[in-house]
Amino acid sequence: MEIEQLISYVAFLLSAIVVGVVAYYFFKGYTANEEGRRRYLIQKEAQNKVLPMRLQAYERLTLLLERIDPNKLLVRINPTSGDVDSYEQLLIKNIEQEFEHNITQQVYVSIECWNLIQTAKNATIQVIRQAAMHEKENSANTMRESILRNFMEEITPSQKALAYVKKEVGELF
Repeated sequence: MEIEQLISYVAFLLSAIVVGVVAYYFFKGYTANEEGRRRYLIQKEAQNKVLPMRLQAYERLTLLLERIDPNKLLVRINPTSGDVDSYEQLLIKNIEQEFEHNITQQVYVSIECWNLIQTAKNATIQVIRQAAMHEKENSANTMRESILRNFMEEITPSQKALAYVKKEVGELF
């Protein structure tokens, strides 16, 4: 009789263990699912708050690229004198100021986008420096015309970066 009681206790104990293990895995799955749902809701709420700031950053970077585009920069900033060096410095100073004014926007864009914007800025400065070196004997107006003629035939670094910015904004939606 004692063996039958022991088998009975073991059967009850075994069924209780099986029920406990099933309940443990059920609740573990349930809590993991709830945690994932909570994270998703928090992320969705944060996205709704961050998206307008990101779009504003893209707008400001678009304006930066438009303002440092050689075709627009040279039309907007006229030489104050005929000196090539002073005009070169004036153009570079304006590019650097525009860039520094918008440097905080890098927080809201991808690393690739920001690197492309920096590359566009540096390439534009390089083009201005090269044109100034080639036009040392001439006037600032001649340098200006030379750069404008050059970019009538080519795509400017700013236009290339702007195309990438537009592509990245398109991926947001």
